[in-house]
Amino acid sequence: MENILVIGAGFMGTGIAQVAAQNGYRVYLQDSNAGAVDKALANIRWSTGKLESKGHLKDPAQAVQERIRAAKDLAVASKCNWVIEAVYEDEKLKKDLFRELENICPAETILASNTSSIRITRLAADAQHPERMVGLHFFGPVPLMLLVEVIKGEKTSAAVFQKSVDFILSLNKYPVKVMQDIPGFIMNRISGTAFREALNLVEEGIATVQDVDTGMKYGYGWTLGPFEMADYAGLDVYQRVGQAFKAMGVESYAPTSTLIDKMVQAGRLGKKAGKGFYDYMPDGAKTPFDTTQLT
Repeated sequence: MENILVIGAGFMGTGIAQVAAQNGYRVYLQDSNAGAVDKALANIRWSTGKLESKGHLKDPAQAVQERIRAAKDLAVASKCNWVIEAVYEDEKLKKDLFRELENICPAETILASNTSSIRITRLAADAQHPERMVGLHFFGPVPLMLLVEVIKGEKTSAAVFQKSVDFILSLNKYPVKVMQDIPGFIMNRISGTAFREALNLVEEGIATVQDVDTGMKYGYGWTLGPFEMADYAGLDVYQRVGQAFKAMGVESYAPTSTLIDKMVQAGRLGKKAGKGFYDYMPDGAKTPFDTTQLT
């Protein structure tokens, strides 16, 4: 059984840990905030229990849960085959983390970033062994979404890239191969364009959040509308992605707007906060938020 360390016990890290455990991997989950790990483990117990009740797990939920352990620090990386970071979308934070990991991990350990926008080549710029660094951009909610972008940095070895593709297949996900390391990769470049237009239409009073989301689902077969997806990802995450794009000189790709900034300032960060473009109820119901209240 291979060992995986997931760093960052937020929405994405929790999902990555769960999916890896569901597919037979031993997982260590680490976060600088111990409370975040406790919350993540509780969410995984709930999620796997729900999946088991619907017959969607090949192993008992308890067996899956037992494959996930909390790690108090990064030392456990010394015995891991894979390390996947899922921390905030901050280039310096990620670089510092990988620099520390290189002093802990064996040479054969693959270091992966779940970044949604920052070029892997930039993250590996100061690495001792950039050939073992790769991008694994999971889409959330990870247990439900089948897509993962596998990004090849300029110095990522062909062997590491292929192992990464095979790893994603072992998680029963579809690997989209990103062969050129461009900011935002493939899917976020496409969806970001759609979301920028959706934001403009709502800001200008041409359409409502609910109508845009419903229209994209009914008219184009989207599972979630652009505003629903933004709520799942976190509006503060979108804001940080915009900052990352700006740092890379490609700010025009970012789905930024004054509306996003106002939502974040108002604490409407999305589903994790219970309020974003929708207000989320304890029973799972949601109602659209009137964004004109913030203008």
